[in-house]
Amino acid sequence: MLERYELETFLTLAEELHFGRTGERLGVSTGRVSQTVKKLERRIGTPLFARTSRTVDLTPVGRRLYEDLLPVHRQLRTALERAMDAGRGIHGRLRTGFATPWGGELLTAAADALLADHPGCEITVREVSLDSGVRPLEDGELDIQLTAFPVREPGLTTGPVVLRDDRVLLLPAAHPLAGRPSLGIEDLAGLPLITTEGANPRHWLDHHYPRRTPSGARIGRGPVAATWQEVLSHVTAGRGVAPGAARGARYHPRPGIAYVPLRDAPPLEYGLVWRTAADSALIRAFAAAVGTQGP
Repeated sequence: MLERYELETFLTLAEELHFGRTGERLGVSTGRVSQTVKKLERRIGTPLFARTSRTVDLTPVGRRLYEDLLPVHRQLRTALERAMDAGRGIHGRLRTGFATPWGGELLTAAADALLADHPGCEITVREVSLDSGVRPLEDGELDIQLTAFPVREPGLTTGPVVLRDDRVLLLPAAHPLAGRPSLGIEDLAGLPLITTEGANPRHWLDHHYPRRTPSGARIGRGPVAATWQEVLSHVTAGRGVAPGAARGARYHPRPGIAYVPLRDAPPLEYGLVWRTAADSALIRAFAAAVGTQGP
């Protein structure tokens, strides 16, 4: 069994490949680093580092041990940090955001559940526009956000998927395709697709608002909308069609709009996102509370 100082010495030397720098990082002498490594190598029965007068490098066994131990060490460190956070208690202010009414209901229910156990917290839930992307997080206006995946921006942590829904196409009720039991993505060819832009990155827009069908046919572009009310108004006025979530029919029923299933489109997935550098016990507790609320 490795002692903690042995583990940290080995991993640090594997990263630095220099005894002096390793000692500086650990706050010990170079001799202590060398003694610890030699002791570890004797226990394992083979060299972990190849040393010359000028270089230090990992042996194949050392490389494999490093790759095996690194994730374990990270998990241990995270577990200790979480335990310390728990010991200090969950408290503070949390600003949360959503872009859909069902997302707002989910976050509100999670906030109520968390506050029941931790009344000293302050949690606000507010709506963000469709075209804001994750900019409210990046700008520090929110601490955690429920958003439609995918999210690939650096510096952000994504939690698990907490909501899934089938995709539908919103069409004017009088549109020739509105009476179909379902549609395929190929049926989007030539239709003016109502989109959103703003701070949403290109990969996200391409995922939710494709420019071509699987066969390569061009999908048109209609008006740009920043809110769901704008989307609904454009569709009702016959200015275009819009992809959306199946549950939207329950939240936005309108006589002028038909919600037709897109049978071959991947489901919509929603999850929580927060700044990695701002991770905290409160954020993790809120994420866990959201996960217990169900679809």
